[in-house]
Amino acid sequence: MKLHWSPRSPFVRKVMVAAHELGLADRIDCLRTVVRMTQPNLDLLPDNPLSKIPTLVLADGSVLIDSVVICEYLDSLAGGGILFPPSGPERWQALARHALGNGLLDILILWRNERDKPEQRQSPELHDSFAVKTRTTLDRLEADAADLGATRYGIGHIAIGCCLSYLDFRFADLGWRDGHPLLAAWHESFRARPSARATEAVDA
Repeated sequence: MKLHWSPRSPFVRKVMVAAHELGLADRIDCLRTVVRMTQPNLDLLPDNPLSKIPTLVLADGSVLIDSVVICEYLDSLAGGGILFPPSGPERWQALARHALGNGLLDILILWRNERDKPEQRQSPELHDSFAVKTRTTLDRLEADAADLGATRYGIGHIAIGCCLSYLDFRFADLGWRDGHPLLAAWHESFRARPSARATEAVDA
């Protein structure tokens, strides 16, 4: 399998954390792929017309896009039901947690793009909106932190862990741990996992 990959992307990191957790990392060839919102990657377009990563090209040439789709495919290769509970309340809880972590990542990516604009082109209203959404999501995760640590590790944990690590990577100035001690303690347990240590983001 060939994965269009970047060491900076939190969405790619989700896939690689899942691959390590499932024992499949050595079956993936990572192809360094640079994507930008303002400049489509012409080499990526034949595999993914959205010019987004991660994109997984299978041995038969078929293509999977979107991190959660790729993660569920990897889960199926490993036997299924490992990171994605097969049914019932546990599955919906895992997917809901994934959606919350992934949704906050979407907001953070947009916020970073806004921050990178020349100051005169930045929108104070957008900054305020992103800040409120980030803070209230962190508050929700803090309230869920004890249960997060008590439930079986899965795709929701991966999404939330990668999201909090991205805050450290790109938004250290926010000091997200302030007021979120339970979530911060849970994140330390995430960071200690071999899969997380093997996939730390680097600005390269």
